[in-house]
Amino acid sequence: MTPSEIRKRNNVTVLGEGPETLVLAHGFGCDQRVWQHVAPALAERYTLVLFDYVGSGRSQLSAFDATRYATLEGYARDVVEICQALDLRGVHVVGHSVSATIGQLAALEIPERIASQVMICPSPCFLNVAPDYHGGFERADLEELLELMDRNYIGWANYLAPLVMGPESADYLIGELSESFCSTDPIVAKVFARATFFADYRHVLPQVAHPALLLQSQVDTLANPEVGRYMHARMARATLKELPSVGHCIHMTHPESVVSEIDAWLADNAACRFTSTGVSSGKA
Repeated sequence: MTPSEIRKRNNVTVLGEGPETLVLAHGFGCDQRVWQHVAPALAERYTLVLFDYVGSGRSQLSAFDATRYATLEGYARDVVEICQALDLRGVHVVGHSVSATIGQLAALEIPERIASQVMICPSPCFLNVAPDYHGGFERADLEELLELMDRNYIGWANYLAPLVMGPESADYLIGELSESFCSTDPIVAKVFARATFFADYRHVLPQVAHPALLLQSQVDTLANPEVGRYMHARMARATLKELPSVGHCIHMTHPESVVSEIDAWLADNAACRFTSTGVSSGKA
């Protein structure tokens, strides 16, 4: 595909004109609109690249391939192709939830283009794995959740949204997430759900060479603090920050804190700095 075709396929949006580029990668069931709570502040200092994974948001649904997107490597390929299409180098991938792992997979493929990652409520594996890994869910519980998707997709979305957002979240934020879930094609959503919730990418953690900031919510039903500590212990250049927050979508519920942590971490880590020109042709 040509660069312009990839930009159209993934509904790529470029904001800001800062010297450093952040690629914002949304999580399962969402699209780039979830970044609206942090994007205005970040765009004042950085160039932002937002996109929708194929099958999400306003991406080209016709480009969805159930085989490619049955694993997280397929979504990582989206990130890789976007970075190549825009000729991005030295960028920082800000990934929410499963996109933290997707960003790692992309960085392993194109280390010359990705300098670092910011991981918001990350998890390399949502399953409990004996004897000592507590991802948060038993396989039977997740199978039941996917069965609910088949039986009552709207009911599934309305059940999952408040669980993900947390009990302290405002109703309008829960509504935003539920609407995002509902706007995703059910077939696509189930493929992404299986790729997300039944994956185990813990083996990737020691392979990650670039610096990473892990932003962990102290109360999170999907990725508890123990998961963040597990990742931190196995990543050579990781910084873990546990925020006094509740919920899995802190970029929506606590945007000021997330922006502040990103600013501080990029400013304090000289290893993350770069001198490339950021986005190439077609920059907005």
